[in-house]
Amino acid sequence: MGRKLLLENINVPGINTFDVYRQNGGYRAVEKMIKTMSSDDVVEEVKKSGLRGRGGAGFPTGMKWGFLAKPEGVPRYLVCNADESEPGTFKDRYLMTHIPHLLIEGMIVSSYALGANTSYIYVRGEMMPQIRILEKAITEARNQGFLGKNILGSGYDLEIFVQPGGGAYICGEETALLESLEGKRGNPRLKPPFPAVSGLYNCPTVVNNVESIATTVAIINDGAEEYAKIGIGRSTGTKLISASGNINKPGVYEIELGTPVEEFIYSDEYCGGMANGKRLKAVVAGGSSVPILPANLILKTSKLEQRLISYESLAEGGFESGSMLGSGGFIVFDEDQCIVRNTWNFARFYHHESCGQCSPCREGTGWLEKVLHNMEYGHGKLSDIDLLVDVSKKIEGHTICPLGDAAAWPVASAIRHFRDEFEWHVKSPNEAVKRNYGLAGYADPLPEPEVATV
Repeated sequence: MGRKLLLENINVPGINTFDVYRQNGGYRAVEKMIKTMSSDDVVEEVKKSGLRGRGGAGFPTGMKWGFLAKPEGVPRYLVCNADESEPGTFKDRYLMTHIPHLLIEGMIVSSYALGANTSYIYVRGEMMPQIRILEKAITEARNQGFLGKNILGSGYDLEIFVQPGGGAYICGEETALLESLEGKRGNPRLKPPFPAVSGLYNCPTVVNNVESIATTVAIINDGAEEYAKIGIGRSTGTKLISASGNINKPGVYEIELGTPVEEFIYSDEYCGGMANGKRLKAVVAGGSSVPILPANLILKTSKLEQRLISYESLAEGGFESGSMLGSGGFIVFDEDQCIVRNTWNFARFYHHESCGQCSPCREGTGWLEKVLHNMEYGHGKLSDIDLLVDVSKKIEGHTICPLGDAAAWPVASAIRHFRDEFEWHVKSPNEAVKRNYGLAGYADPLPEPEVATV
């Protein structure tokens, strides 16, 4: 059984309260840090641990902290990105719901390291229960002297505020999040300047994911060297995986990075195998924005080796035969699932969530949705398949933020690996509609979905 750093005490009754969390070793990292470490010491410890951002990009957390500008007389901010909106991803919500004080302790550790005296947790607006849970945890921590003025007599002051978001996927992008936090529309900013230089209120700012911040507690408690021993290569530590789809045991699992994909899907410790004895067809390994992989490629790398859940192993082969770990949203499809329908569903989401600032994304996501809609409902053409690939290429790499890439990659990879299924939808439209919807097919085109104009 793999080691647990974040979810070790998740099933302890009352672990969401300060008293029980404290009884189980909570806030030891804050005490150790305040007594024995400077802010620079904490940054160096996180650098040595090899921790990489758990929100999707996988950028080294300590390195990101090291970029933070420190001008005299200017406040610095830490912002926790809890705007978990990626389809297939629900690990941050799980963590905030069941063990909120772990995030609060991580916020204190990270804020101290960055020299931030005011920090924010930006939570997706639909997560009102989690917002109330976090606010209660903050109040408990403040009443016990771990927040507010002169924390544990150290002279260090910190206030943490919870800010509800507006329910926009685009606000998961750090600069759009900062715009929203300032009360503006959540449109991504042009970079440079980067948030580390000019972020919240034009001040130096670090934006980190919930899981990244919570992980700093284990790094300070156990030491960077011990943390770095877990995992494989440059993928150190543990990772929370949101597992869903056609598996026997969907849920949130903490794995050691380097765990084989096949073990994760089929072992009783994790997903417990495919539901109803079906065969594995494909996996989206890192949330809806990463390329889908068929069974043979998600279980084996391009070198015919076992595929591991790590940043490097999943990416091996590039987008021709690889994918990305992303946010760890592990969506499993069995042999009965329709790839065209799934791809259309993702395209609908990204078209709806595009902020409209960049024309390739604003127009391109609409085209992807419309063409896939026609194909799914039995009115596609063979030329539409290449049209989808062409539109994806025109979106990818041509937008201010990664939402355009997130919309393009699932479509391009689905066609790359399952082109025969797309062709079958075109050549056998009635059979395709009947399989997916239990209908006999349609003689006339269905009305197209409304396409918003921005």
